[in-house]
Parts: sequence; C-alpha cells; structure tokens
Amino acid sequence: MRNALNFLLAASVLLALAACRQTPKAGSEAEITAAADEPQEEFAPLWREILFEDLPILGHRNWIVVADAAFPLQISPGMDVIVSGEDHFAVLDEVLKAVASSRHLRPKVYLDKELDFVSEELAPGIEDCRKKIKERLAGLDVQPVLHEELIARMDQTAKTFKILMIKTNLTLPYTTVFLDLDCGYWSPASEAKMRQAMKVK
Repeated sequence: MRNALNFLLAASVLLALAACRQTPKAGSEAEITAAADEPQEEFAPLWREILFEDLPILGHRNWIVVADAAFPLQISPGMDVIVSGEDHFAVLDEVLKAVASSRHLRPKVYLDKELDFVSEELAPGIEDCRKKIKERLAGLDVQPVLHEELIARMDQTAKTFKILMIKTNLTLPYTTVFLDLDCGYWSPASEAKMRQAMKVK
C-alpha cells in the first residue's frame, strides 16, 4: 500500500511540474535572425579546452587551422573540427599565443595564395582583414599556397596525423590561417647538418 501511495505522490508532483512549464513564445522573424547571428557562447569554452588539452601532445607534422566560416568539412580520419562561434582574430590571437608559448612547437604558416588577389569590390572588408592577418603573422615563416593544394595537403596529412581545425564566424573568402607545426627545439638548419653528417658516414 505504501509503495502505491508513494507512486501516486511522485506522479502527482511530475504532473504539477509539467503543468507549470510554459511553451516558449515564438519570436518575430527579426528576433530569430538576430539570435542566429549572435556568437554561440556554449562553443567558447569547448574550443579553448580542446586547444589547451591537445597542445602538449601535438608536434611535428600536426596542424592547427583557424578557418573562416565556409571552410569545407573534410572526412579524413585525423581531422578534428570545432566551431568556435567567435571572432576570427580573437581565435587567431589565442592560437598564435598558445603555440608561441609552447617550447616544443614552431609553426610554418600557410595562407591561401588567392587572398592577395581578392579585391575590396568583390569582398567588402577584405583589405582590412588582410592587413590584420599579416600584422599578426609578422616575423613568422609565411608561405602563400593555392587553396586547392592546401586542401589536398591537409587531406593527405590527416590520414596519418591529427589536424585541429577551429572554425570562426568570419565570412570573407580565403582568410583561413594554416599552422603546420614543426619542432620548436630543432631547427631546419640543424636537421640539414645532421643529414649531411649521415651521408659522410
């Protein structure tokens, strides 16, 4: 009898809670559009957490990519894609700072070669965006590479090595920044000298 009473009491509480719920009012079309355009706050901790968790285990031949909103999703097994919902330059600044503070990593940077040929007329805002990207990459080894070739390189790399891609809310073409990670404590010059010594012996 006591079990039956307890069951009825619990059911009554659940029904009361359900009755108290209000169906959310449908917003106007303008409100819905505005909400869709707002940064997705729930993404913010996720991409940062993944970046800082992955950084110690990433190394030579891994990539970190800060991508514009329309960068295509690739299905190679090593591709890990996160949607940040944040400003492109805020994400880029944080990624560059994190890599720079990591003693074991040094980035080789690739930009789409097409970026230098996109006009302000075709993509309003591109000149300021291009300037901001190049300011942030000053002093780094930056190479322009055709977009399709970079996609092919990523596809090949991700078959064996991990690529962490962080997508931003930037909607300008050819603005993705590719960081091809190299060893921070072993320079290309040191590698070349060692290889030369191996040939002698």
